[in-house]
Amino acid sequence: MSWYRNTVWFVKGLREYTRSGYESASKHFNPADVEVNVAGRSFLVTGANSGIGKATATEIARRGGTVHLVCRNKERAEVAKGEIVTETGNQNIFLHIVDISNPREIWRFAEKFKNEHKLNVLINNAGCMVHNRELTGDGLEKNFATNTLGTYILTTALLPLLEKEADARVITVSSGGMLVQKLNVSDLQSGSGTFDGTMVYAQNKRQQVVLTEQWAKAHRNIHFSVMHPGWADTPAVRSAMPDFYQKMKNSLRTEAQGADTVVWLAISSEATKLPSGLFFQDRQPVPTHLPLASTHSPPEDEEKLMEVLEEFSQKFKSTSPG
Repeated sequence: MSWYRNTVWFVKGLREYTRSGYESASKHFNPADVEVNVAGRSFLVTGANSGIGKATATEIARRGGTVHLVCRNKERAEVAKGEIVTETGNQNIFLHIVDISNPREIWRFAEKFKNEHKLNVLINNAGCMVHNRELTGDGLEKNFATNTLGTYILTTALLPLLEKEADARVITVSSGGMLVQKLNVSDLQSGSGTFDGTMVYAQNKRQQVVLTEQWAKAHRNIHFSVMHPGWADTPAVRSAMPDFYQKMKNSLRTEAQGADTVVWLAISSEATKLPSGLFFQDRQPVPTHLPLASTHSPPEDEEKLMEVLEEFSQKFKSTSPG
């Protein structure tokens, strides 16, 4: 069945996820959806120093939004901030250095941020694909720590801030790769069996879809969405998937094309007319499971994921100074 899922996903990808898929889908876009002024609204974008995160931050800045860039590398982040300010003329760009794989650091940042800023839209874009099983200083498998636990802690820590605002939104950048994975709550840190970084990443991206669905049920006054940017030519793809990049480089989307649906979900009034908790691709909600792929999970597994992540979250909150 995994062979079937991988094959169907790849064929679907060649048709829909490449640049030609975007060009075909974009013929049906309404340009007015994103021709909006968002001055006075505050956006936080993780992983914003390059790729889809930077492209998203730039488009929001261009429309007058206050943008908080959350990045791990200070030097690269400062360069990105300077480029965004120069390109857009928007001075309301703020930089925060946070390692999303470090739960204590996320808690410290979120508590400080809540006291100093308002927030209308959170964009969870930061992610990693590590191909060998690598543990963080906290003993967490690095993909899980960044893609799943980091996303969970940052979002839940900032929910009280988002709940104060009208038209609050949370967008998480997932991947179509999640379509080949069924939620597995028995081995969240990939400690058993052969470690396959690509499949671990895909599992994390499935977890992000489940998180979004669960948050949407629990927090009715915030609009949650999760999306697939397609196959885009980003530094992360080049470094994490070099073989894939070499095969597909002439067909990949631009960073701006990959970011288009993130921007649409973050600023358009059309996005919030659709139900909270959906999975999007090219400005349209799409199924979260391939036909006949057997990737549906029972409700108790989804609840278990939330319980385990909350336990981790509270553990690191209680040991976080300040």
